[in-house]
Amino acid sequence: MLVRPTLNTVAARRFLILALAGLALLLLGAADAYAHNVAEGDKGYIQESSGVLFLPFVYLGAKHMVTGYDHLLFLFGVIFFLYRLKDVAAYVTLFAIGHSTTMLFGVLTGISANAYVIDAIIGLSVVYKALDNLGAFQRWFGFQPNTKIATLIFGFFHGFGLATKIIEFEISSDGLLPNLIAFNIGVELGQLLALGAILIVMGYCRRTASFMRHAFAANTALMAAGFTLVGYQLAGLAIS
Repeated sequence: MLVRPTLNTVAARRFLILALAGLALLLLGAADAYAHNVAEGDKGYIQESSGVLFLPFVYLGAKHMVTGYDHLLFLFGVIFFLYRLKDVAAYVTLFAIGHSTTMLFGVLTGISANAYVIDAIIGLSVVYKALDNLGAFQRWFGFQPNTKIATLIFGFFHGFGLATKIIEFEISSDGLLPNLIAFNIGVELGQLLALGAILIVMGYCRRTASFMRHAFAANTALMAAGFTLVGYQLAGLAIS
């Protein structure tokens, strides 16, 4: 006897297909992602800007976060199994602290590293979170890393990757600190917007009976995306 799938099951399958299709498009477009990518127009604006430009840098920061798929993939993994808003807020705050600290510190001190290496580590942060969601560390190694500390540490790397790219732009020192603060505010606003969208989608998916079954496929795809990002960065390092 043929059993027709329920509406919730069909909806969950459609969501998974759309998510995987979106991931495929993301990876196909990632050939330009050898380093923290910034649009050419934005790059030119940053390089030519001088003086305090608060609102434009808020916009640039928000745009960077909303279009920064490496950040979004990591945050998606971080909140995947967080059901309480206070837990979401705690983890996102830790990530924001880490990201903001190294972004500001790196640019203001001029300390940077090889962008490909840093971005490869950022790709590994996505792999880590997918493996953590799959319970791999406990199953393979018999221990569970502290997820809050890991989120903070990887936040440091995400911010340092952005700092490395901004330093390459040789941004003007005139108005540098206010512009960096504005950019960082924009990043956090963009993060809130992206997070809100992710939480709405996740809230819908969690109400389906098949969420836990599809969670395995989603985190496997997340892990594949992370490894792909790592591969692109290492390829960029090899040919640079």
